[in-house]
Amino acid sequence: MDVASATPAPAVPQLLTVADSNHPMRHRRPPEQNDLASRVPVQHVTDDQSTPGARVGGLGWGAQWQTAAMEAGLRVHKGGSGEPLLVLLHGLGATGDVWTGWWPLLARRWPGRWLAPDLPGHGGSPPLAAYTFDRFAAAVAGIVQPSARIVVLGHSLGGVIALALASGRFPVRVQAVIGLGIKIVWTDEDLDRSQAAAHRPPALFASRDEAAARYLRVSGLAGLLPASDPAVDAGLREQDGRWRLAMDPGAFAVGAPDMAQLLARSQAPVTLARGEHDPMNTDEQLARLGAPTVTLPSLGHNAHVESPELSIALLGACR
Repeated sequence: MDVASATPAPAVPQLLTVADSNHPMRHRRPPEQNDLASRVPVQHVTDDQSTPGARVGGLGWGAQWQTAAMEAGLRVHKGGSGEPLLVLLHGLGATGDVWTGWWPLLARRWPGRWLAPDLPGHGGSPPLAAYTFDRFAAAVAGIVQPSARIVVLGHSLGGVIALALASGRFPVRVQAVIGLGIKIVWTDEDLDRSQAAAHRPPALFASRDEAAARYLRVSGLAGLLPASDPAVDAGLREQDGRWRLAMDPGAFAVGAPDMAQLLARSQAPVTLARGEHDPMNTDEQLARLGAPTVTLPSLGHNAHVESPELSIALLGACR
């Protein structure tokens, strides 16, 4: 449902406005609103996909990441040091491992710490008794120190949770929200399918490959990651010699977000972004919500996986 250049990087990133006619992003900004993505770092990255736990040398920010560990009941990848804290939230059906391609880029481009949790009921995080956007947000708030200044970038479901976190109802200091690929319009048929999926028992598969294929379809990652990718393993469980998705099907019941209300309640500036070819939303739907918007050219729903290099530019003004 929800689915590296060899050129050495300069010591100081060059900045261009997104609205620059030569910049690869198309940008729209309603009058009298601040644009969180108005200044984007343009720089090449030489890091390869280092293994978790490895230190990236010569990056100036002491950048480091580590394998996932349990914190406050959630499985969490983390790295970096200092502030602001970046919280990366995956979409429905996925895990925090979908941000793996961002880790070496964050080492160069993000000056503070970052966290990428598995949301409740996904990957290695235990399920909730019932799923609402606020309950998801409360779980994420539990892994953040109340004094930390945070920027939240969420994909799809994660984008809605990011908006909920910025409502002021949780003990976190959100200074900016970026919602990528949020589904805006929901039909009765969409909601009926979600409710039906929420009440089905987990499907069991005879082989890991079969379960991996199902995971890639459910998370929207089919064609973007091979079944053998370690990020796929995070979304699977072996059970009595058979395989299933780690996701709790009950999470499908979270329903449709009230985007107008979430935006009205947000106490932090919000940017809404989408891939140009995302079938979950349109430029027009995002524009009607009145928040600054960014379109990532040539990308789809899982833009953050398809092109970490382009989508990480959304963080440009939040460093």
